[in-house]
Amino acid sequence: MIHGHGGNIFALARELGCLPEELTDMSSNINPLGSVPGLLAHLQTQVPRIQSLPEVDAAQACADLAGLLGLDPNRILAGAGTTQFIYQTCRALESRKVLIVGPTYSDYADACHQQGLEPDCFCTSAATAFRLDLHELEPLLPKYDTLFLCTPNNPSGYLTPLAELAALARCHPHLRCIIDTSYLPFAEPILKGSLEALQADNLLVLWSGSKIFAIPGLRTGFLIAQPDILARFKHLAQPWSLSTLAQEAMHFVSANRETVQHFVQETHRFVQAEKVLLHERLQKSSLRLLPSTTSFILIHLPPHLQAEQVRKAMLHKRLLIRNCDNFHGLDSSYIRVALKDSAGNARLADALLELCAGGKAA
Repeated sequence: MIHGHGGNIFALARELGCLPEELTDMSSNINPLGSVPGLLAHLQTQVPRIQSLPEVDAAQACADLAGLLGLDPNRILAGAGTTQFIYQTCRALESRKVLIVGPTYSDYADACHQQGLEPDCFCTSAATAFRLDLHELEPLLPKYDTLFLCTPNNPSGYLTPLAELAALARCHPHLRCIIDTSYLPFAEPILKGSLEALQADNLLVLWSGSKIFAIPGLRTGFLIAQPDILARFKHLAQPWSLSTLAQEAMHFVSANRETVQHFVQETHRFVQAEKVLLHERLQKSSLRLLPSTTSFILIHLPPHLQAEQVRKAMLHKRLLIRNCDNFHGLDSSYIRVALKDSAGNARLADALLELCAGGKAA
């Protein structure tokens, strides 16, 4: 359960005999611009506070997120990353029949397996660039009590409109819908009101600070739901699940909303521009770049290339990418790359072009 995600940059650096800093980690879907200006400096000043326990239930961090997104703080629960809530879901909701919309993040299925459940998967099709058709999904829903869905989806980057998801949930009140919005700020860069369309009593929304603020090591995750649903998760919660520095990070972004909003919009502009450049650089190659609303792109390889082969070739260029053959619904013809700085993105394009042309990794 702790394996199968992006590459382990520390283990790979040891294998290559280099420092982790010498690798460009394009398997990790965090903000290519790094953290919010001033955030890391602020956290450095707060390090002495780790000598005391953080607020036990992170209530202030929930209030900070509420202010940032324009939500009711009574509908927010903080945890050690959204992963905490993913693994608690089936137990908290007493799930019996689970459906996962894929191909997607493997932890949804792993969380089900941990509770002795075998989830079903509704897999979108490569023929439609993994676009989710809710009209095809809806007839299946009456026989399930729990649905996992990620939007924008990982690894495809497809954004299912939030209003349509809310309407779907309202049509199936028996169904608890877990909507993972960890990558939403990359696609919808206005933070305040970004979740306004997700209004239904049976919706559980996951929101992460890890990706957009580039702080995955702090484990800042939140569950947004009706109070009666949150009560089920509180029953399973452990005290002090959000660390002192994680809480301080949320306090900083809430106290600097104008700076943070500008940063998110700048991220969106940068990502859109870099995606255009990457498409242009690779347009004459045999690679198929699928449309994405996020900072990462799913790439379909030509028949003469396999995902693990490409991953190893890129690794020799000190570029770490994601082999997607362990995503349910994908195979060895798919890789995923996450945009980094302009120089790194250009290096990736050159390395992929060389490989497609039959060149060998240096």
